[in-house]
Amino acid sequence: MTEIHTATCHCGAVELRVRLSDGTATARRCDCSYCRRRSAAVVSAPLDGIEVVKGTENLALYSFGTHTAQHHFCKTCGIYMYHRRRSNPNEYGVNLYCIEGMEPKDFEPLGWNDGVNHPSDR
Repeated sequence: MTEIHTATCHCGAVELRVRLSDGTATARRCDCSYCRRRSAAVVSAPLDGIEVVKGTENLALYSFGTHTAQHHFCKTCGIYMYHRRRSNPNEYGVNLYCIEGMEPKDFEPLGWNDGVNHPSDR
């Protein structure tokens, strides 16, 4: 059985129930123009792996460029929660550090996804 995690924003207005694709083995950062500015580490979840338990009305959406990636964040505290991945639109990237019990230092050094040289930008 796949483990279910709880993810929350900073202020607690948004809460997610998350089922990850491969646990924390997919932990990474991305260097695209948007991700490099927020510097959040992410893990992958299937499209049916995220359920908004609380705060649907408090989630805002940001999308740019190809509009494939759709970034969801809390309107109150501004914390990025998850996004539909541009590199794999059949998955979500979930902010690793919003997941309860995750310690940033336990995942360093993290791998990087090459978002700067994405094929959609050519």
